[in-house]
Amino acid sequence: MSNTLRLIGRRLLQLPFMILGITFLVFFVMSFSPVDPARTALGETASPEALQAYREQYGLDQPLLVRYFTFLVGLLQGNLGTYSARSLPVIDEVVRAFPVTLALTFLGLLIAVIVAFVIGVLAAVYRDRWPDQLIRIIGVASLSTPSFWLAILLIQLFTLGLNVLPASGPLPDPWADPAGWLARMALPAIALAVPVIGQLSRVVRTSMVEELDRDYVRTALGAGIPRTVVVGRNVLRNALITPVTVLGLRIGYLIGGAVVIEIIFAIPGMGTLILNGVTNNEPNLVQGVTLAVSLAFVVINIIVDLLYVLINPRIRAV
Repeated sequence: MSNTLRLIGRRLLQLPFMILGITFLVFFVMSFSPVDPARTALGETASPEALQAYREQYGLDQPLLVRYFTFLVGLLQGNLGTYSARSLPVIDEVVRAFPVTLALTFLGLLIAVIVAFVIGVLAAVYRDRWPDQLIRIIGVASLSTPSFWLAILLIQLFTLGLNVLPASGPLPDPWADPAGWLARMALPAIALAVPVIGQLSRVVRTSMVEELDRDYVRTALGAGIPRTVVVGRNVLRNALITPVTVLGLRIGYLIGGAVVIEIIFAIPGMGTLILNGVTNNEPNLVQGVTLAVSLAFVVINIIVDLLYVLINPRIRAV
């Protein structure tokens, strides 16, 4: 237990430093934006005196490090600036849109995990036979399929062709209308999940094959233990560590992909929000969305690291 607590402590101690690095990187990159926040807020007809007064009021004329420190203080207070196009705090817009992106990401993740693990295990169990060959072909095809291109095909097939799933329109409340919410999110989640299925299923198959070739499997089978019991209780658990590692890395892809997919399907998440920020010259909004997505990626990957402890007890001794 002490080793487990030390591992968790090390991961949690790393978190503030990573968050600090992300905030500085995002703030530093956004400082090169050619957009003048003062002119965006006051309009093109604002006088030079008014622009200068605005910059002095909000500290925009201060050195970079001073502005970064002010930004950190505001961030700790939940202040990410103002979305001047609608005169709303950026934090309110992010809080509204972020759960939508997170829900889409995890719905795509759920689909990818279930399908990838099922076909990966089947490919390993039926190694070098026709099910394995078929699953390999499916895996390569899905891995090489871009999400945005697949999204267009799904719209053509299920919305314009069969007219069974919507690809646009308002997003229903998941609590008031769960069926409508799932129908609205189904196509974008599938578009996100398919490329991940291709990679993850190959990793699951490789890990399973390595475990199936170990001596303890042959010994257990020789002792008369049913193959399904050996695979389900021992092989699958020991083979999970590598797929979970890959899955943690692919979560970043899913979050980034969700931002693009949301624009295609007109989902009111972080993708639509950052598009509004870019088209309306709103650097505060772009900065807030980028920071929220980056922090989510870091936190989720730390959670995945901690899952290693539950999956493989040998890591607890590290």
